[in-house]
Amino acid sequence: MDSKLPYFTVGEVVKGFGRGSKELGIPTANYPEDVVDKLPAEIEFGVYYGWASVDNGPLHKMVMSIGTNPYYHNTKRSMETHIMYNFNEDFYGSTLKLVILGYIRPMTDFTTLDNLIAAIKNDISVAESELDKEEHRIVRENNFFKNLENDCG
Repeated sequence: MDSKLPYFTVGEVVKGFGRGSKELGIPTANYPEDVVDKLPAEIEFGVYYGWASVDNGPLHKMVMSIGTNPYYHNTKRSMETHIMYNFNEDFYGSTLKLVILGYIRPMTDFTTLDNLIAAIKNDISVAESELDKEEHRIVRENNFFKNLENDCG
């Protein structure tokens, strides 16, 4: 799996299941199926961290769930990105550019919604710490992200 990282991708933000903000209090930006289908098979189901930009705006830390979300019994693979920044409004139809840099944990089924939320909050904490490391901070300078507005750490 690590041989396929970093993994760079770009696509339009589409409506997901509507659970991120409403049920979890953790909003997500979702990619359409054509972007998800391009993921290399070596990128396993799980939770990852990296950098993201919306419409060539500032670069922000992110965590991403890749998989079927067993707690919700989904059957279709998805890529759900939580950008670690408080946006004032939804940005459906916007262009989301991101790079996946590291793996946090495998996709897991949870017995309660509270357990799922606690795990996601822990994932965010892990991502925060990992992305502060110099080896991950320098990726922000990659040509993939050129023409972005001033980035945020």
